[in-house]
Amino acid sequence: MFRFFLFVVLACFTAVSASGRPDTLYVSVAGNGFGAVTKNAVGVWWPAVKAPAKSKDGKSQNMAKAEVVVWFHGGMSSGNCQKGLVAGDDFAKLYPNVIVVSASACRTDHWATEKMMAAVDAALDSVAARRGSPVQDVSLVGVSDGALGAIVYSAQGKRRVKDRLLASSFGKILGDAPAVANAGPKMRDGRWRFLQGGNDRLFPSAQSKPWIEDFCREVRADCMLRFDPAGEHDWSYWREKHPDWIREAFLLPTP
Repeated sequence: MFRFFLFVVLACFTAVSASGRPDTLYVSVAGNGFGAVTKNAVGVWWPAVKAPAKSKDGKSQNMAKAEVVVWFHGGMSSGNCQKGLVAGDDFAKLYPNVIVVSASACRTDHWATEKMMAAVDAALDSVAARRGSPVQDVSLVGVSDGALGAIVYSAQGKRRVKDRLLASSFGKILGDAPAVANAGPKMRDGRWRFLQGGNDRLFPSAQSKPWIEDFCREVRADCMLRFDPAGEHDWSYWREKHPDWIREAFLLPTP
């Protein structure tokens, strides 16, 4: 069981349609147990493919079969509660043939809460409705403290998880590695890939690396740590220095 206190919520959604890429989506989720409903800002990047002429909404018929990736951004202690509207852009450029969904965590709505997990699943429900086919499984990217969201979703989310990439993470915030790895049977679905650096300015490798190694031993799944002694905290480092490690983490179509 995770150390975070998780709120019990009821999820629903409303979408605001936007032209172009990305779309802006707002999902409504029940708040802190007192009946308050808040809206979470979500960016949705659709595949960059030409739609058939008969498509009324500008989406390709192939949209129904497109892979879906959830991006969990870092900096969740920020007061900016709309980071998700832009956070997934970089990954969408790396993988223009997939659907990228990026919800927004912030100081008042941390990733490791049931409220945020409900927001992610409500956004995926909306994507399913927009494309006309269910979203049955997803892949996850978690950067910095966004990795906490990827871990918690793996245990509690509605969808099966195929691939995960956790960059510059510190899972110890959620608890000891064996407890987190055994948080539920769904933790053993799919693959786990960790990117961690020796020059991480926020999460020293002397603490983060042993936790990941213990986690991989305990989770009983395809789990691997890729460690760069010169590695830095920011996503841009991994994108520029180790694009091959990023590509290996996902069984996704590439351009």
